[in-house]
Amino acid sequence: MLTTKIDAGSTFPDVTVKQMDGSESSLIVGPPKNGEPDTRGGRWTIVVFYRGKHCPICTRFLKDLSSAQNEFKALNMDIVAVSGDSNEQLQEHVEDSLSEVSFPLFCELSVEDMKRLGLYISEPVSDTETDHKFSEPALVVINPDSQVQLVEIASGPFMRPNIGLLLKGLKYTVENNYPIRGTVTE
Repeated sequence: MLTTKIDAGSTFPDVTVKQMDGSESSLIVGPPKNGEPDTRGGRWTIVVFYRGKHCPICTRFLKDLSSAQNEFKALNMDIVAVSGDSNEQLQEHVEDSLSEVSFPLFCELSVEDMKRLGLYISEPVSDTETDHKFSEPALVVINPDSQVQLVEIASGPFMRPNIGLLLKGLKYTVENNYPIRGTVTE
């Protein structure tokens, strides 16, 4: 079965998620509309989609990414991460394992939005894993024009981008105005 996916060069859609305090939020700040001021300020956004509290590989990746956060900030890039976990699960995850992660962590990504973004979705293998469907890992880099610059979507927990290579590649992209690749659809 073929699935849809988010296309390189497309505008990243508005996705509503929950913050740690339980309030709703857009996953990223979108482009200005109808003459509104630009609130992105030329910033890039790296969006990490992770499986949830039950995934130790996700926890390690988020910690490693947080360790490199200042290097991404130097490139004018923000990082956010989101899962389908409940607010309670996210709070427990932060308390248990992610207290040193300083970028925003969001929760309650809907299955509908997972599908719309073309993420792979899994069922828990047991009640002890988690209690809901969840997305497999993905990473999307959104440029200051709210376009998808890079996208990597995995079908299981064992594929993640190399953070050092990602950092070098994004530095090259910013410094050389490297174009969006992978846009041929015919």
